Parts: sequence; structure tokens; C-alpha cells
Amino acid sequence: MSLRSEKMLALAGQSFKGKTTEELEGLFKIVLESGMHGLCFSPYEEGQNPGDQLTEAQIHRRMQIISPYTKWIRSFSCTEGNELIAKVAKGYGLKTLVGAWLCEDEAINRKEIENLIKVTNEGHVDIAAVGNEVMYRKELTEAQLLQYIYQVKEAIPDTPVGYVDAYYEFGARPNITEACDVILANCYPYWEGCHIDYSLLYMKDMYHQALGAANGKKVIISETGWPSEGTGLEGAQPSPENFMKYFINTQRWSAEEDIEIFYFSSFDEAWKVGAEGDVGAYWGLWDKNEKLKF
Repeated sequence: MSLRSEKMLALAGQSFKGKTTEELEGLFKIVLESGMHGLCFSPYEEGQNPGDQLTEAQIHRRMQIISPYTKWIRSFSCTEGNELIAKVAKGYGLKTLVGAWLCEDEAINRKEIENLIKVTNEGHVDIAAVGNEVMYRKELTEAQLLQYIYQVKEAIPDTPVGYVDAYYEFGARPNITEACDVILANCYPYWEGCHIDYSLLYMKDMYHQALGAANGKKVIISETGWPSEGTGLEGAQPSPENFMKYFINTQRWSAEEDIEIFYFSSFDEAWKVGAEGDVGAYWGLWDKNEKLKF
């Protein structure tokens, strides 16, 4: 049994009932320091947005902060400096899930795919993700996405290739599931209005739905998390306490049942408020100033 699993087992019987915020912070610290399977990498500093050019220096600085706590890093794009993330991560001894960000713009997609293949052939990619929620956003047709997936698979035959989307899309789209070597499922009880008390059970159900659609292929939870501030959604309420509870429960389950999870996210990013409302800026374990929240 790994040291991480031993520490999680010691915490397994502990309930949150009656715990003060200070006691939750103590548990949070133990769980964080025990390490996690994977972490989604947030590269954008305050004032930056997708479209701005990232520097290798800022990627190094943030990677140095988070590298002691995770085995894997997930990146979302292969343009505008994001293609440097995998190389930097490898320098810190981390494994990488590297994404090509696809959209309605064919020229952007072509550059993303070219760079994903290039970074993989340079030896920096352990799993390649072709697209992120483009079916959910309805930005490509299924046929277009499949063409990109098969293009990448042909170019990098020795690297597992997958596609990232909401857990239920893999049951609804068997052709995409068939094309993937690995199923990369986003599981967010928060975005379905689930109360924090039932969120772990809800996430397990999401995972098992993806597992049922996977036809024996590995399922990785490519994103899950909970916001620490902002406006709630039905029964789901952001707060520091709920943020810590969700993180602790997620990492316990990951360790106990060997579930591969990429936690969302590493740092708060203010630019995300546009698409997600005010909660979009508060998903990080570290705040926008790169300070650990709790």
C-alpha cells in the first residue's frame, strides 16, 4: 500500500459532522500533502486571458508550486505557449495529459493538432486529448471530431489518445467512445445542482455511467471540483467549507479505489467568470496570487 493510501485509510472513518472550519483546514492540509493522482494546470495570471501568450517563466513558477502535490498534470491547449506546459512538467518529473483545444475555427484546430503531434513526438506526452467538450458545446459535428481523433491516432500510434467530455456523452456517442483509447470523463456534481452532502455518491454514479459506456476501456475523471466562492446553483453551494469537503472526499475515494482523477483546478483564474458566472473564478486550490487557500 502506498503512503498516500495509508494516510487516506487513516482518515477514512472520519466524518465532517461537527467539524469546525479550522479542523477541516487541518484535514485538507493532510490530504493535500499526501498527494493526488492529477491536477488540471491553470496557466493564466491575473489580467491574462486565453489569446494571450504564455511565457515559459510563468509556467515554471506555477509548476514549481504545485509539483510536490501531484503525479500528473493536465493541460488544455497546444497553442499560445500552452504547448510548453508538457515539457516543463516533464522537467519536474510529472506525467502529462495534454490537450488540443478544438473549436469552430478550422485554422485554430489545425494548429492545435499539429502542435499536439509535435509535442508528443518530442516525448513530452503520456496521454493525448483531442478536444474538450466540443460535443457538449456543439462546436463541431461528431464526424469532424472523429476525423481529428483518427488523424492524431495515426500520427502518434504509441501514445494513448482520448477525448474529454461530460460523462454522459460517451454513452450517447458510441462512435466517439469506440475511437478513444481511453475515456476522459468530466464529472461535476456541482454543475448539476447536487448538495455537498450527496456529492461524492453523485460523482461515483457519474463515473460508473462512463464506465458502463466504455466497453472495458480505462475511464479517467479528467475534471472534477467545487468552487470556494460565488453564487450557488440549486442545492450546490460554494463556500470554503464545501470546497474543502469535496476535495477531501474526492482524494479519499481516489486513493481507496484507485480511481484516476484530475482535480480542477490548480489556481483561481478570473477570466473564467464570463462563461461560468462569478463562481468561475474560484475553483483553484491556490488563489489568483498563487497562495494556497487553506
